[in-house]
Amino acid sequence: MGTAVQSNKMSLTDTLGLGFMAFAFFLGAGNLIFPPFAGMLAGENMSLAMVGFLATAVGLPLIGLIAVAKAKGKIMALLPAFAATALAVAIYIIIGPAFAAPRTGLVAYEIGARPFIENADAVMSIFGREFNISQLIYSIVFFSIVMWLSLFPGKLLDNVGKVLTPVLLFLLVGLALSVMFIPGSEVGAAQGAYQSDPFTTGFIEGYNTMDTLASLMFGILIIDILRKKGVSDVADQTKYLVRAAIIAASGLAFVYVSLFFLGSTAGELAAGTDNGGQILTNYVTHEFGAMGTVMLSTVVTLACLTTAVGLVTACSEFFNELQPKISYRAFVIFFSVVCATVANVGLAELISISIPVLMTIYPVAIALVLVTFLTDKFPRPALAHRVVLAVALFCGIFDGLKAAGFEANLLSFIPLHAQGMAWVLPTFIVTVACLFIGKSQTTQTA
Repeated sequence: MGTAVQSNKMSLTDTLGLGFMAFAFFLGAGNLIFPPFAGMLAGENMSLAMVGFLATAVGLPLIGLIAVAKAKGKIMALLPAFAATALAVAIYIIIGPAFAAPRTGLVAYEIGARPFIENADAVMSIFGREFNISQLIYSIVFFSIVMWLSLFPGKLLDNVGKVLTPVLLFLLVGLALSVMFIPGSEVGAAQGAYQSDPFTTGFIEGYNTMDTLASLMFGILIIDILRKKGVSDVADQTKYLVRAAIIAASGLAFVYVSLFFLGSTAGELAAGTDNGGQILTNYVTHEFGAMGTVMLSTVVTLACLTTAVGLVTACSEFFNELQPKISYRAFVIFFSVVCATVANVGLAELISISIPVLMTIYPVAIALVLVTFLTDKFPRPALAHRVVLAVALFCGIFDGLKAAGFEANLLSFIPLHAQGMAWVLPTFIVTVACLFIGKSQTTQTA
């Protein structure tokens, strides 16, 4: 009996291990490219922009994890089956073949290969469209390796991950210390939207990490891991997940803050760059020489590879469960080919294409986390979940269309519309209204 009880408790070492694992889940190497670029653009308004970025890149994902624990892993249970499936499919496509997985290949190319290629900008024409030759070859090789590793998943990836995370963390700590102690350039003037709306621009920039979307999937994965460790009590699962979330949040915040400072003080090193990967590479080469560039490129390439394999594997497993007639391996091959194709769009272009999609889906994910915490307070929980998410999606569609450059001014009278956050007030109002809808009937029944 004593042993059974013991198996339900996790030691401090186990909890720390879970926290570092959650940190590794979220810190895909792709996340390293956004803070330096945002820091450079925010300039003198960096503090407000950083707070906004941390809200969506650190706060929301970890609240998302806790929401999944609170819902016992069934965060979409109160939605109609088709809506829950559609939302899950949308999230998997976004964090898989459409954006996040191809981005790993692009980041690996920008940081891991491009600095060592002499004629990196050479192009060739295929079907009347120009492609970067080195990027095309690299993406084909990269996603061929991803496909092979995803077809035959084994212990190799786990072991690489266990070595990589501490090494990547060690390099990032070294980088953070250098940013603090080696004087950089003067912080420049804010640029673009960061001049007038640094907080909301930083908040929306945090969408690019896609971590709030991923947290809804990671939470289920972590609960499964806890169950395998014998933690079957829901209260204990939530407790350990919250502790792991705090550890992961601390690590992510440390990394993001230091990279924001790096970008804002990069000065001439950031001149002419169109993404944070180039700023990071220029900084490391300048401060640590060729050896530093080799170390950064090696670790980032391997980290991108493991992230890509994880994403392709997760997507293939999900769609195989959804459509068992198509084999897991067929999905792996299909998604790997799609990722290699999408990766040839270019990093800056892929990020700009992904923004309208994220502007549409992110409000829904945030609303889902919000209503999950309030489920017990709603007189009619299922109705509340459906109405609040529908309003968030409706407003999100217009925010997405506006971000894509369309004239979508139907909601222009709503506060924060200009900043791309028209969903905030309507979603909040409907959520509050749902706390009272059906209350009198419930009271009478009781």
